[in-house]
Amino acid sequence: MFAIFRKELNSFLNSLVAYIVIGVFLVFVGLFTWFFDSNVLDYGYADLNNFFQLTPYIFIFLIPAITMRSFSEEFKSGTIELLFTKPLTDWQIILGKFLAIFLLILLALLPTLLYYYSVYQLGNPKGNIDSAAVIGSYLGLLLLGGVFAGIGLWASSLTDNQIVAFIFGTVICYFLYDGINQFANLFSGTTQFIINYFGLSYHYESLGRGLIDSKDVIFLLSIIFLMLFLTKLRLTAKKN
Repeated sequence: MFAIFRKELNSFLNSLVAYIVIGVFLVFVGLFTWFFDSNVLDYGYADLNNFFQLTPYIFIFLIPAITMRSFSEEFKSGTIELLFTKPLTDWQIILGKFLAIFLLILLALLPTLLYYYSVYQLGNPKGNIDSAAVIGSYLGLLLLGGVFAGIGLWASSLTDNQIVAFIFGTVICYFLYDGINQFANLFSGTTQFIINYFGLSYHYESLGRGLIDSKDVIFLLSIIFLMLFLTKLRLTAKKN
């Protein structure tokens, strides 16, 4: 597994992919957080709501862009057959690729901790920011990034066309994050709550309130496992 992890991570770092992804992400969130309408400075409150509301939508596009080549390129070039001949299980291949992508997501988020430090210092009085909500939101972003990475890997395992994998991964990410929520709004009461509960945004926003509920964490981890399991089934079918 660690051999696959190192191979995938080196392929990202030795190309422009990692730097472009991290650069684009930081530019977008930086502009919307600090400069565009309703930015932190104009808002007048010491919080990072803009950042935490915008980032999932950027992830919806950026993470499938990272994952689209994970298996599609292997299928197209035929190197997947070489991997199958190695003393590696399907799970080791999948987890190696997943962890490399997850580390890239973590590296993209690390510089944004400066936003928290800046708002903490700018608060009146200093430190007037809901740190528990920030911690919960960062945890939610990491788990959400893991879910999108799992979806992207599954989408990539379904086709040898990277563009198709990107489009399919993006559509599924959007549907599970916001599409279910939009569908739930067509109803009311208990029905709306039940439908909304199966959307990723419900659990992400719940973590962002600063109360880290194990139910939200377990739900998001379960979706990650489900996506990786679907990828495993696809690899098994590809072998036969």
